[in-house]
Amino acid sequence: DLATALNDRGQIKYFRVEFAAAMEDYTAAIECQPGFEVPYYNRGLVLYRLGCFDEAMKDFRKVLELNPQFEDAALSLKQAILDKEEKQKRGY
Repeated sequence: DLATALNDRGQIKYFRVEFAAAMEDYTAAIECQPGFEVPYYNRGLVLYRLGCFDEAMKDFRKVLELNPQFEDAALSLKQAILDKEEKQKRGY
């Protein structure tokens, strides 16, 4: 289906370190199928790598709302929270 195809195309761009283009595809997949948790997770990973912890945490929380058993999202959420706290402690 279209949402899966957009997500998969986003993955290819992510692996090429084309983060902005990957995020566009993940967002398009979400718009196409809002109940599909995988593109939220993938977009959260990009946001996390870019240091946008609040936005990443929002996406990881959405994944867990849609699928509470998504362990990687739970782990990623915990890591984003820890990294945000560390960033705040260091004052940047």
